[in-house]
Amino acid sequence: MKNPFGHDLAIDIGTANTVIYRAFQGVVLNEPSVICINKDNGQVVSVGADARSMVGRTPDNIVSIRPLKDGVVADFENAQRMLRTFMEKAGSRRIFSKPIVVIAVPPVVTSVEHRAIKDAAYAAGARKVYIMEEPMAAAIGAGLPIQEPMGSMIVDIGGGTTDVAVISLGGIVTSRSIRVGGDAIDEAIVNHIKNTHSLAIGDRTAEELKMSIGSVHKSADNARARIRGRDLMTGLPKDIEVDAKEVRVAIEEQVNKIIAAVKATLEETPPDLVSDLSRNGVVIAGGGALLHGLAERMRQETGMPVIIAEDPLNAVVRGAGICAENIDLLKRILIPESKKS
Repeated sequence: MKNPFGHDLAIDIGTANTVIYRAFQGVVLNEPSVICINKDNGQVVSVGADARSMVGRTPDNIVSIRPLKDGVVADFENAQRMLRTFMEKAGSRRIFSKPIVVIAVPPVVTSVEHRAIKDAAYAAGARKVYIMEEPMAAAIGAGLPIQEPMGSMIVDIGGGTTDVAVISLGGIVTSRSIRVGGDAIDEAIVNHIKNTHSLAIGDRTAEELKMSIGSVHKSADNARARIRGRDLMTGLPKDIEVDAKEVRVAIEEQVNKIIAAVKATLEETPPDLVSDLSRNGVVIAGGGALLHGLAERMRQETGMPVIIAEDPLNAVVRGAGICAENIDLLKRILIPESKKS
C-alpha cells in the first residue's frame, strides 16, 4: 500500500542528529538532537539547531540536554518533547490525515525505550508507528539487495553506536552493536588535546578538527589545523596548531574497536555468506563513513572489499523512508507497534 500524497514519515533519531523524511518527497528536516530547558519552570526554550547554538553559552537556569546518549534514550521525557517538536516542524499536524511513521532505532534500544519513542510519535499526531532497526534501514538506504538469498554486510557508524549486520533474505543473520561512534571519537580528541597540550576544548571544536584533518591513514599526517581553547595552566584563551598525525593517534583506540566489531561479526557469519561478502563487499554508512582513510584501513584489516554508501549520512533515514513508501511490501522486516500494545 502506497500513499501517493507523501504524508507518511520516516525518522532517524540519532545521538547527534534527528532526520525526518517525508514519503515521496525526501528529507524535510535535519537538526541536532539537542533540547534546551529552563530549569526554573521546566519549559522548552529551544530544540534542534537553535538549541545546539546555545550549548556552552547559556545562563545557569538554561540547560542544554542531549536526550540520547550512546545510541540509547537517556532522558525519556525530553526525548519525547524533542521528537514531538521535530515532527510538528516537519508538518505532522498540518496534513489532512494522520501519518504512518517509521522510526529507525539502534538495536540496543530496549522495549521500554521503544514505548517512549512510540508514545512521542503518537503525541505528535502519528496514526500508526513502526519501529525498525537502524542496520536494516541503512542497508535498504544503501541499496543493498537485502531480500535476495545472498549475504550483504552493512557497517553503520553513527554518533553513539556502530552497528554491524549481515543480512540475507530480508533478515539479520548475525550482528553486533558497540557503543562507539562519532561522539566517542570526538571525546578521544578532547582528551588527547587536554593531556598533551593542557588545553581544554569543547566537543564542537573536536568535531570540527575531526572533520577537517581527521584521518586513520598515515598519508594525511602532514595536514594541519589551528584550534582555540582554554589553557588549563593559566585559564586564558590559547591557540595551538595540531597536525593530522596527532588526531590519528588520538582516535586509534576507537577505530580499532570499530574494526574489531566488523571482524567479530565476520567470524560469526556462515561460510557461504562470507563468500558472498568477499565478492560484493562491505558497505559502510553513517557519519563515521566519511572519516578519511577508514574504508582503506578496513579493507586492509579484513581482506574484504569496502565501499562507502552513497550519501552515507542519510542512508538510515532513506531506508526507513523506502519502508514508509512501501509499508505492505516491507512490513515483514519491521517491528510493528500498535497504539494499544
